[in-house]
Amino acid sequence: MTLKITPYITLEGRTQEAIQFYEQAIGAKVLSLLTYGDMPGMPSTFTDELNHLVAHAKLTIGTAELMLSDAPAGMPIESGKRVTICLTTDSVEESRRIFEALQQEGQVNMPFKEEPFSPGFGDVTDKFGVTFQIYTELT
Repeated sequence: MTLKITPYITLEGRTQEAIQFYEQAIGAKVLSLLTYGDMPGMPSTFTDELNHLVAHAKLTIGTAELMLSDAPAGMPIESGKRVTICLTTDSVEESRRIFEALQQEGQVNMPFKEEPFSPGFGDVTDKFGVTFQIYTELT
Protein backbone atom coordinates (compact mmCIF):
# COMPACT_ATOMS: atom_id res chain seq x y z
CA MET A 1 0.00 0.00 0.00
CA THR A 2 1.26 3.46 -0.85
CA LEU A 3 0.24 6.75 0.71
CA LYS A 4 0.95 10.21 -0.75
CA ILE A 5 0.12 13.67 0.57
CA THR A 6 -0.72 16.29 -2.07
CA PRO A 7 -1.84 19.91 -1.69
CA TYR A 8 -5.25 20.49 -3.31
CA ILE A 9 -6.19 24.03 -4.38
CA THR A 10 -9.81 25.01 -5.06
CA LEU A 11 -10.44 28.22 -6.96
CA GLU A 12 -13.54 30.10 -8.07
CA GLY A 13 -13.46 29.74 -11.86
CA ARG A 14 -9.75 30.49 -12.34
CA THR A 15 -8.18 27.02 -12.34
CA GLN A 16 -7.36 27.04 -16.08
CA GLU A 17 -5.66 30.42 -15.59
CA ALA A 18 -3.77 29.14 -12.52
CA ILE A 19 -2.58 26.05 -14.43
CA GLN A 20 -1.20 28.21 -17.25
CA PHE A 21 0.48 30.46 -14.69
CA TYR A 22 2.09 27.52 -12.85
CA GLU A 23 3.25 26.02 -16.16
CA GLN A 24 5.08 29.26 -17.03
CA ALA A 25 6.21 30.29 -13.55
CA ILE A 26 7.39 26.99 -12.06
CA GLY A 27 7.45 24.48 -14.92
CA ALA A 28 4.31 22.59 -13.93
CA LYS A 29 3.17 19.81 -16.29
CA VAL A 30 -0.48 18.75 -16.63
CA LEU A 31 -0.94 15.03 -15.98
CA SER A 32 -4.74 15.06 -16.21
CA LEU A 33 -7.58 17.55 -16.50
CA LEU A 34 -11.31 16.85 -16.35
CA THR A 35 -13.95 19.57 -16.76
CA TYR A 36 -17.45 19.31 -15.34
CA GLY A 37 -18.68 18.89 -18.93
CA ASP A 38 -16.33 15.90 -19.40
CA MET A 39 -17.73 14.01 -16.40
CA PRO A 40 -20.00 11.10 -17.36
CA GLY A 41 -23.49 11.10 -15.96
CA MET A 42 -23.55 14.79 -15.13
CA PRO A 43 -26.75 16.75 -15.81
CA SER A 44 -27.17 18.08 -19.33
CA THR A 45 -28.67 21.19 -17.71
CA PHE A 46 -25.20 22.49 -16.80
CA THR A 47 -24.49 25.93 -18.17
CA ASP A 48 -21.71 26.40 -20.71
CA GLU A 49 -19.78 28.23 -17.99
CA LEU A 50 -19.95 25.24 -15.62
CA ASN A 51 -19.15 22.76 -18.40
CA HIS A 52 -15.82 24.54 -18.97
CA LEU A 53 -14.79 24.75 -15.32
CA VAL A 54 -12.20 22.27 -14.04
CA ALA A 55 -13.67 19.45 -11.93
CA HIS A 56 -10.26 17.88 -11.25
CA ALA A 57 -6.70 18.47 -12.48
CA LYS A 58 -3.38 16.96 -11.49
CA LEU A 59 -0.03 18.61 -12.18
CA THR A 60 3.57 17.68 -11.52
CA ILE A 61 6.05 20.27 -10.35
CA GLY A 62 9.47 18.67 -10.25
CA THR A 63 8.91 15.44 -8.32
CA ALA A 64 5.85 16.78 -6.44
CA GLU A 65 2.19 16.78 -7.41
CA LEU A 66 -0.44 19.49 -7.10
CA MET A 67 -4.19 19.01 -7.59
CA LEU A 68 -6.68 21.76 -8.45
CA SER A 69 -10.35 22.27 -9.20
CA ASP A 70 -12.95 25.00 -9.60
CA ALA A 71 -15.84 25.51 -7.22
CA PRO A 72 -18.99 25.89 -9.33
CA ALA A 73 -20.20 29.48 -9.73
CA GLY A 74 -22.43 30.59 -6.90
CA MET A 75 -20.78 28.16 -4.47
CA PRO A 76 -18.29 30.25 -2.52
CA ILE A 77 -15.31 28.45 -1.04
CA GLU A 78 -15.66 28.09 2.71
CA SER A 79 -12.93 29.32 5.02
CA GLY A 80 -10.26 26.65 5.30
CA LYS A 81 -11.23 24.94 2.02
CA ARG A 82 -9.18 26.91 -0.55
CA VAL A 83 -6.16 24.68 0.16
CA THR A 84 -6.78 21.20 1.52
CA ILE A 85 -4.67 18.07 1.93
CA CYS A 86 -5.24 15.21 -0.47
CA LEU A 87 -4.28 11.78 0.86
CA THR A 88 -3.84 9.30 -2.00
CA THR A 89 -3.68 5.53 -1.65
CA ASP A 90 -3.68 2.69 -4.15
CA SER A 91 -6.39 0.77 -2.27
CA VAL A 92 -10.10 1.60 -1.99
CA GLU A 93 -10.23 -0.31 1.31
CA GLU A 94 -7.33 1.69 2.79
CA SER A 95 -8.82 4.97 1.53
CA ARG A 96 -12.15 4.08 3.16
CA ARG A 97 -10.37 3.20 6.44
CA ILE A 98 -8.55 6.55 6.48
CA PHE A 99 -11.76 8.43 5.64
CA GLU A 100 -13.68 6.70 8.43
CA ALA A 101 -10.89 7.37 10.93
CA LEU A 102 -10.69 11.08 10.06
CA GLN A 103 -14.46 11.58 10.29
CA GLN A 104 -14.49 10.67 14.01
CA GLU A 105 -15.72 13.84 15.77
CA GLY A 106 -15.32 15.63 12.44
CA GLN A 107 -17.62 16.48 9.54
CA VAL A 108 -18.21 14.64 6.26
CA ASN A 109 -18.26 17.16 3.42
CA MET A 110 -18.63 14.59 0.63
CA PRO A 111 -19.36 10.93 1.42
CA PHE A 112 -16.77 8.34 0.41
CA LYS A 113 -17.83 6.72 -2.88
CA GLU A 114 -16.78 5.99 -6.45
CA GLU A 115 -16.39 9.08 -8.64
CA PRO A 116 -15.59 9.45 -12.38
CA PHE A 117 -12.01 10.42 -11.45
CA SER A 118 -11.43 7.89 -8.63
CA PRO A 119 -12.74 4.46 -7.59
CA GLY A 120 -12.93 5.74 -4.00
CA PHE A 121 -13.09 9.41 -3.00
CA GLY A 122 -14.40 11.44 -0.07
CA ASP A 123 -13.93 14.83 1.56
CA VAL A 124 -13.86 15.20 5.34
CA THR A 125 -12.95 17.89 7.87
CA ASP A 126 -11.38 16.38 10.97
CA LYS A 127 -12.07 17.40 14.57
CA PHE A 128 -9.26 19.98 14.36
CA GLY A 129 -10.83 21.80 11.37
CA VAL A 130 -8.34 20.42 8.80
CA THR A 131 -9.96 19.32 5.53
CA PHE A 132 -8.73 16.17 3.81
CA GLN A 133 -9.66 14.76 0.43
CA ILE A 134 -9.19 11.00 0.42
CA TYR A 135 -8.36 9.89 -3.13
CA THR A 136 -7.82 6.39 -4.49
CA GLU A 137 -5.58 6.02 -7.53
CA LEU A 138 -5.24 2.46 -8.76
CA THR A 139 -1.92 1.73 -10.45
